[in-house]
Amino acid sequence: MNGQNRKDVTPGLLVDIVLKADQKTGKLTHGTVKDILTKSSTHPHGIKVRLTDGQVGRVQKIHND
Repeated sequence: MNGQNRKDVTPGLLVDIVLKADQKTGKLTHGTVKDILTKSSTHPHGIKVRLTDGQVGRVQKIHND
């Protein structure tokens, strides 16, 4: 899953996000979703989330482990 649909993203999921500072390079950060920050049901660049460690970014990949 690519993280563009809010219904696919729930707290506790393992995801890869791209931080605002890493958008140009595309570097991904791995973590667990704490909060969902995007209010709309979809977003073309990924749903914005806060990880349990406090980092904020847009979901690029959802891990189904």
